[in-house]
Amino acid sequence: MQGIQTIRGNGGIPATLAGEDHISGLLMYMADADIPSANAGVTGFSTTNRIIPISSIETAESLGIKYDAAKWSVKVLWYHISEALRINPGITLYVGIFTTPTLYDFTEIKTMQTFAGGKLRQIGVWAGDKALSANEITSLQAIATLMDAKDTPLSILYQPKVADISAINSSYAITGQKNVSVLIGQDGDGTGSAIYLNALNTTNKYAVGILGLVLGCVSLAAVHEAISWVQKFPSGISTPGFVDGKLLKNIDSAVVDSLDDKRFIFLTTYGGLAGSYLNGSHTMDLLTSDYNYIERVRTMDKACRGIRTYLLPYLGSPLYIDADTGKLGADTIAILENVANQHLEAMAKAGELSGYVAYINPDQNVLATSNLEIVVKQVPVGVMRTIKLTIGFTNKIG
Repeated sequence: MQGIQTIRGNGGIPATLAGEDHISGLLMYMADADIPSANAGVTGFSTTNRIIPISSIETAESLGIKYDAAKWSVKVLWYHISEALRINPGITLYVGIFTTPTLYDFTEIKTMQTFAGGKLRQIGVWAGDKALSANEITSLQAIATLMDAKDTPLSILYQPKVADISAINSSYAITGQKNVSVLIGQDGDGTGSAIYLNALNTTNKYAVGILGLVLGCVSLAAVHEAISWVQKFPSGISTPGFVDGKLLKNIDSAVVDSLDDKRFIFLTTYGGLAGSYLNGSHTMDLLTSDYNYIERVRTMDKACRGIRTYLLPYLGSPLYIDADTGKLGADTIAILENVANQHLEAMAKAGELSGYVAYINPDQNVLATSNLEIVVKQVPVGVMRTIKLTIGFTNKIG
């Protein structure tokens, strides 16, 4: 029988998320010869057009970023874009393709942040052909520190190569590396694994990793939420592994615990619960730091960005002095403390802070310095990382 069958599609319009916490970047290094070719009529990537916002896998594929691409690096890029979108379909994702450098100084992060108008809150950096070393982590933090100084702070997720995860004998965490997290996990028996096994470099395989997955989780999480939250962030990967091709189930538990202690991020499992999950939300700062986890850094970054936005219009405004005491006027203090508190109040209402206060010391000599000091204190939201359960028999209750 003749007829026309209409199939109504779904998912063609990505969800729009409120705020800007989900705005992310994905930086991929590859040879210029590997840059994908876009479909006819589509303006794609080139040596003069290296950054393009991508909101759907269909958009990525129209740009030539496909699973069945001839170039292995393009397959890896497709995988991480698809993983980020799988976890967070509403992510705003700026994708940058840059030439694999001889020296990794990661200035491309600055380029991408500038292109995005300073809105990137987190960026994933794939360097799966580059062996893990302290030099790159230090360089990444230097770029993050520079971005912070320009009032455009962001968290960096770094995906390097590790030839043998069991041979990582020393920690790469040092004081101040609060903006960098290093990923060493990988899909052990799925799409990511298939791409890894098909790598052109079969003798010294490059990492595929879990960069897209983690980027999706971070962009989906509220700033105070840990991406290791089991209930909210299941990975969707049934067989967790590592970037050297080993499977989690075949690694001694002492080695796994050591990798967690060294503050790497990878996939783990829990007895009695199906699937795999991220082991933590570590940064490469020390465990004793206030910024030892991604959610701590993101919460502080959001507070700093917001307070600055509220205070900027007051730059150059009058500061009135109480003529009797010579101190800052009470009305002036009240106004400015209220302005500084407005963004924090919104964060507290959203559950992103447990408490806050902004305080201005009235004894400041602003007539001599024209400098106003505002002290802001925040009480963060805790994360239940361990549960200690005491259980036993008794002959009565109470």
